[in-house]
Amino acid sequence: MKVTRIVCSKNLNHGKYAQLDEQARRLGRVRSLVWRRYGSLAGVGVSDRTIRDQWMRDGTADAFGVLANAWKETVRDAAADIKANREAAKIKVRQAVWRTIGDKAERQRLFTLLKRDQWTEDPYLSRLMRRHWHRGRNHTHNQIVVRSDQYRTYRLTEGGNVWLAVPSLVRRKMVTIPLNTTVAPTGTLRLILRDARVEVHYAIDDHELKSSRRPCGTAKTGVDKGYTEVLTDSEGNHHGTELGDLLRVESDFLKTKNARRAKIRSVAEKAREAGNTAKADRIEANNLGTIKRNGRRRTFEARVRSVTFTAVHRVVDKAKQIVAEDLTRSFPSRKKLGKNTNRRLAMWTKGVTAEALHSVSERRGSALTLVNAAYTSQVAPCCRILGKRQGDRLHCTQCGAVWQADHAGAINVLERDGNPDISLYTPHTRVKQIIQERADRRRTRLPVQDSSAPVRRANYPIRAATLKE
Repeated sequence: MKVTRIVCSKNLNHGKYAQLDEQARRLGRVRSLVWRRYGSLAGVGVSDRTIRDQWMRDGTADAFGVLANAWKETVRDAAADIKANREAAKIKVRQAVWRTIGDKAERQRLFTLLKRDQWTEDPYLSRLMRRHWHRGRNHTHNQIVVRSDQYRTYRLTEGGNVWLAVPSLVRRKMVTIPLNTTVAPTGTLRLILRDARVEVHYAIDDHELKSSRRPCGTAKTGVDKGYTEVLTDSEGNHHGTELGDLLRVESDFLKTKNARRAKIRSVAEKAREAGNTAKADRIEANNLGTIKRNGRRRTFEARVRSVTFTAVHRVVDKAKQIVAEDLTRSFPSRKKLGKNTNRRLAMWTKGVTAEALHSVSERRGSALTLVNAAYTSQVAPCCRILGKRQGDRLHCTQCGAVWQADHAGAINVLERDGNPDISLYTPHTRVKQIIQERADRRRTRLPVQDSSAPVRRANYPIRAATLKE
């Protein structure tokens, strides 16, 4: 498994940054050309080497104004992005084929055509791909991809920080970049230019990380992803409880800050409409910049990732197998929340949590199982019925037990693993129907007919003490 490491430039002067910025801008035009010509059906089955050879023959590459290795690596990277975009659409097409095609042989034939990029020959697959694969366009004009044999690293003093020398726009002339690390980057590098500094991204094997040598636990644990905390396990423990405060403080700060920026922007627009362009330019230059805002955003994202990965590591410390809910699909909600609540929930970083669960579990040898997330936080584990949710409390309407909602969700997630009736892709309407049918049979003491095995009951107290302290 590969993981990405990021190091940044330190005290890079404006002249060097300007050279790199001009090179990235020219390579951005190359990337846009690849997307424009090969980002649709014309690019199916076309490799980056084919594009490269064609542009060298017809003279297209002569107008790029960059060194050959630079634009060739950019073409390879853009072609890989186009392929990844197409493969992401294939996942939805496979799901649609699995739902609609009942014949096993026909289903296998369609899957084979998708895998071999021969789906254009089948009208049904072509229609599905047109529905799920939308043509993209390039928005990246600040990246430079450097091959592993095109740069060198060195130190000015023994044990000092590393310097990185990368090719410039002039042949056999390098641009030297001081880095903020003593560890030299290796392999193919991706330079990303942001706010007068250079980020150097490179990949390493996960076994080189210290966390990869930490063993995982031995238990099987279900986890529920939350907003006020990163995870709640099936034992009732909350991990990463500071996440909610981080999201709330940052969301409220952005609300106030953006409102003030909107007023200042309005003043600048009125000044420009009145013909006072000097005042409008001064306001835009001194009051509407983005350097501080982007810096605060990077700091916030780093803190969220740190809290999230720390919480996941604590779960893996005791879990050999982790059962989590799949939140890649959205479920309709009829609840009308306030503006502040919707704004704060919009910053919920469930994607970072999913990434951390996948990365840490794979790195430390713990198995991750995803299950259907429908109604996991609305079923009371004591009586297996749909309870009444009030804030972070879940009330069982049959026995009167009160559960902490995230704890109940983690228990339901754990018990949903291996459920013969509720698979990962079962529609949420069918999940609700199954829950209600089981509750009715249990209430009338009838045997369960739709399961090959009895449903396990959670051995947890059904008292108000299960609430989060």
